[in-house]
Amino acid sequence: MVLIGETPLTIGDVVAVARHRAPVTVSPAALERVAQGRAIVDGLARDEFPHYGVSTGFGALATRHIPPANRAQLQRSLIRSHAAGTGPEVEAEVVRGLMLLRLQTLATGRTGIRPATLRSYLAMLNAGVNPVVHEYGSLGCSGDLAPLAHCALALMGEGLVRDSSNQVRPASEALREAGIEPVEFAEKEGLALINGTDGMLGMLCLAITDLRALVTAADLTAAMSVEGLFGTDNVFAADLQALRPQPGQQLSAANLRALLRGSGIREAHRGADDGIVQDAYSLRCAPQVAGAVRDTIEHAGRVAGCELASAIDNPVVTFDGRVESNGNFHGAPLGYVLDFLAIVAADLAGISERRTDRLLDPARSHGLPPFLAADPGVDSGYMIAQYTQAAMVSELKRLAAPASVDSIPSSAMQEDHVSMGWSAARKLRRSVDALSRVLAIELLTAARGIELRAPLTPSPAHAAVIAALHEAGVPGPGADRWLSPEIDLAHHLITTGGAVAAANSVLESPLH
Repeated sequence: MVLIGETPLTIGDVVAVARHRAPVTVSPAALERVAQGRAIVDGLARDEFPHYGVSTGFGALATRHIPPANRAQLQRSLIRSHAAGTGPEVEAEVVRGLMLLRLQTLATGRTGIRPATLRSYLAMLNAGVNPVVHEYGSLGCSGDLAPLAHCALALMGEGLVRDSSNQVRPASEALREAGIEPVEFAEKEGLALINGTDGMLGMLCLAITDLRALVTAADLTAAMSVEGLFGTDNVFAADLQALRPQPGQQLSAANLRALLRGSGIREAHRGADDGIVQDAYSLRCAPQVAGAVRDTIEHAGRVAGCELASAIDNPVVTFDGRVESNGNFHGAPLGYVLDFLAIVAADLAGISERRTDRLLDPARSHGLPPFLAADPGVDSGYMIAQYTQAAMVSELKRLAAPASVDSIPSSAMQEDHVSMGWSAARKLRRSVDALSRVLAIELLTAARGIELRAPLTPSPAHAAVIAALHEAGVPGPGADRWLSPEIDLAHHLITTGGAVAAANSVLESPLH
């Protein structure tokens, strides 16, 4: 159970609700704040002086005063007109994440929403009624308007949703089945439901969680490649790493040392007659690159933490009785780190692909057969797996082009600078997926390289990972086979944490 209204949500809370469908509740104290904020809005609604979001139009139409008789229609029209998304449907976890985060802001009492409306929105989330939200429509300013409007539209009993069994249905049917009455919004409520950074923040929380796991998996695949390529672990020594005290680098180097400890392959070529003076950068600099990725992820985590402690709405209710316009909905802080994460995902994938290519090249692999093929020429081995990696790395580089440097003015130049944070988040999701697949191919390739070093024995950690691959259905070296299913099996081990868990099962302490 995730509680809203006592302390700010954590990244883990967001993932629990968005991805794992944890139930959500709101604290009584939060509902009291909501009622307090609503009382202020009700008072201003009776005022002859116009107040933005309460008794005016929106955006460039804010100069028009709306009489009380038209204000319910004003809110309905706002939601209907703003539910203008198009394109593919976004993932259920993204929709659930943005709904949760909107609820958190509503629970601050700063939006002026009624407690009953908050409860209905909460009931919709807990019932598994997922509004259909589309890929395109948000400029990341004023928040994620179109995606959130599709959620508010469902709360009105309009539009389409996916029900608890994942079937697309009219919202009115799904709400009725869940025992939820459609809501007719009062003053300010429609605006309160759509003016936030919730979509991009939810996707940032999910990406941070995934990338934290993937960077550890990248340390694992790097260590396996180092072992398979007769690389040295000397460069990962703690005293050498301490000369550059970047925190992420220290963690990655410690992982590499732990993973390579006890390697019979390494011992077989240790000493003056090794003949390898220095390893290539893709091996030697693995902790420097992965460590910088780690530090970037943690910077993004700090930004997400600040946003999770925020109340994002415009206008915002102050408890001294005002409703004030502000610019807190602007997605720049999130857009920047979303783009930054796409950059490091691309670079982490790039160094992984370089290690894979080295394992396949007999001129650089120190005795391994071309493309790790059983009968080179008759068999192609992992030749085309590296092509697949290269295609994804190229795509990752394109996805690393920042969205946040772009801005297209909207709303008759009233909203003349926008963040494009939603777009940055959407492309980051594709980047994270591609990175996981690049690492899966390195995992396969490095495992085969290690097995081809027999009778030399790998480190205990790597032996456990290779055993996990075999148990998952990936055979050892042999004649060419249909490769796509094996890549998918390796990908599953990467994304579920199975590969890292296998290594941890024989290590004295778990990988960082």
